[in-house]
Amino acid sequence: MEERVILVDKDDNQIGTMPKMEAHEKAVLHRAFSVFVFNEKGELMLQQRAAHKYHSPLLWTNTCCSHQRLGESNVQAGRRRLQEEMGFTTDLKEVFSFIYKAPFDNGLTEHELDHVLIGNYEEKPTINPDEVADYKWMPLEDVKSDIAQNPDVYTEWFKIIFKESYKRLTNA
Repeated sequence: MEERVILVDKDDNQIGTMPKMEAHEKAVLHRAFSVFVFNEKGELMLQQRAAHKYHSPLLWTNTCCSHQRLGESNVQAGRRRLQEEMGFTTDLKEVFSFIYKAPFDNGLTEHELDHVLIGNYEEKPTINPDEVADYKWMPLEDVKSDIAQNPDVYTEWFKIIFKESYKRLTNA
């Protein structure tokens, strides 16, 4: 079954659906979510995308991200995808949303109204090798400086989302 995304206007009102690949080829605004999971030390769990992903393979990114399904809340979607990619669930809270656009070298473009969700977790994840190559915990300050020093090892959308999230999570 072909995955569809929920098309939205700038106010997050649903205006239709479209196959995911078509939406990314046409750069159409659609709903998405990004999950940031922290441990008690305040470190962020990052994932390295699997080597066979159709874009951004082996790049580091936030704990997980994807697209909501019809009838699914942002938190339900985040919990579902966290389980599918990282092998665990935790309570999530939506902290903000914003619109971004990130073109890729392969002609696809992420144009998303992204809902940023945060949660806490202390255990080792059970990563899904179809989705994730590796994971690591990093303090936010280290992520910020590493993105500045090594931007090519991070996904385009994570660099954008992290900048927006960092300002809100650290009240900077």
